[in-house]
Amino acid sequence: LYATASWRGRDFAVVDTGGMALPAGAPVKEQVRRQAERAVEEADVILFVVDAASGLLPDDRDVAEYLRASRRPLLVVANKVDHPKHTGAYEFYELGLGEVIPVSALHGLGTGDLLDEVVALLPEREPDAATTPGIQVAAVGRPNVGKSSLVNAILGEDRVIVDPAPGTTRDAIDTPFVRNGQSFNLIDTAGLRRKARIDEPVERYSAARALAAVERADVVVLVLDASGPPVEQDQEIARYTLEQGRALVLAVNKWDLVSSTPKPDERALRAIRHAMRFVGYAPLVCTSATRGWGIAALMDRVVQAAGAHNRRIPTGPLNRALEAAEQAHHPSADKAGRQIKIYYATQPQVKPPTIVLFANDPQLLTEDYRRYLEGRLRDAFDFQGTPIRLVCRPRERSGAQR
Repeated sequence: LYATASWRGRDFAVVDTGGMALPAGAPVKEQVRRQAERAVEEADVILFVVDAASGLLPDDRDVAEYLRASRRPLLVVANKVDHPKHTGAYEFYELGLGEVIPVSALHGLGTGDLLDEVVALLPEREPDAATTPGIQVAAVGRPNVGKSSLVNAILGEDRVIVDPAPGTTRDAIDTPFVRNGQSFNLIDTAGLRRKARIDEPVERYSAARALAAVERADVVVLVLDASGPPVEQDQEIARYTLEQGRALVLAVNKWDLVSSTPKPDERALRAIRHAMRFVGYAPLVCTSATRGWGIAALMDRVVQAAGAHNRRIPTGPLNRALEAAEQAHHPSADKAGRQIKIYYATQPQVKPPTIVLFANDPQLLTEDYRRYLEGRLRDAFDFQGTPIRLVCRPRERSGAQR
C-alpha cells in the first residue's frame, strides 16, 4: 500500500508491505515477499517493525540479516510499547542495527520521535523536482477479471499480488509511475460483487475502498472479461462512474481467450457495446495482460480521456457550436406549441465538463434533445471518454443573448 505523508515540511511516500516470511513457501506468500524485497530496493529509509510484546523471534533475526545486506538507512521500530515502563524493546538491541525506537501505534506514542528520525535520514530534496500531479487512474471490475494482472502489465512489473482465487486484492493499492513523461497514480481495487453477495466485514470494507477509489480517480478503467458478455454488475459499476462524473475507458481483458490476434473483432464486441451503450462515450480497448496486448493503446486512451475530462471550452466557440446544432436540428415543440430557446451557454466546471444552458424555459428541454446536444458537443470538442453534464437554467435578466 502506498500513501503520502508529511512531517516538518517534508512530503514523502510511505509503503506498507505484506511482511517478509523467509522462506516464503506458498505462492501468494512468495509474491508478498517479492513485493517487500522490491520496496526495500526502492526505499530511501527502511522501518524494520518488530513486536515488543512478543519479544525477539528467530524470524526477526532472519529479516534483520537481509536488511543489513541491503545497505539502506534503517530504523528498528519496536511496536506495542503501550506504556513508558514497558521493557520489551531493549532486547532488539541484540540485532546490532543501532537505536531501537519504541512506539505504540495503538495509542500514538513515540510516533513524533520516529518521524523526526525518518525526516533526518531522507535525502535532500531536488529543487527542480516536478510538482505536476499525475493522472489518477482506478482499475475496477468484478472479481477475477484480471485487474491486478492488467495493472502489473501496465507497470511492466509485478507490483500487485495475483492469485487465481477471487478476492486476493482486499484494499485499494496505489502505485505512482511515469510513462512517456506523463505521471500517473494507478489504483488497483478489490473486485466488486453485487451488494446482496457481500457478506464478510472485510469484503464490505474492500468494496467501500474500491468505490472511494472511483470517487478520487480522474479516469476509471473498467475491466471486463472477454470470455463472456457484460453482466449486471459490470453495468452497475459503469453507472456508478457516470454518477460520479469520472472519465471511463473499457478494457476488454483476457482477449487471448477469444482471439488468436490482438486485433479487435467488431462482431465479438457487438454484445459488449450494446450492453454498455449508456456509456457510449467510453472508448473500448481489447487487452491481454498475459500477452501484453493492447497495453499501450489502453494508456493512450486513458491520457485522452483525462484530457477530455479536464477540457474547458471558451464561451465563444461553445455558443457557436450550440447555434450550429440548433440550426441543424430544431427542438420539437410541446403540446402547446412551445419550443426551448437556448440564449447562451457557459462552462463553469471541468472534471467532468459541466455546461450551463440559459434558456426560455428549462422544462422544455427534452431528454432526446439533451442527448442530441451532448453528442454534437462531444464531436465538436473531442469529449471522448468523459461524461458531459448539461444544466439548463432560465435566462438571467442581465445576461447577453447569443
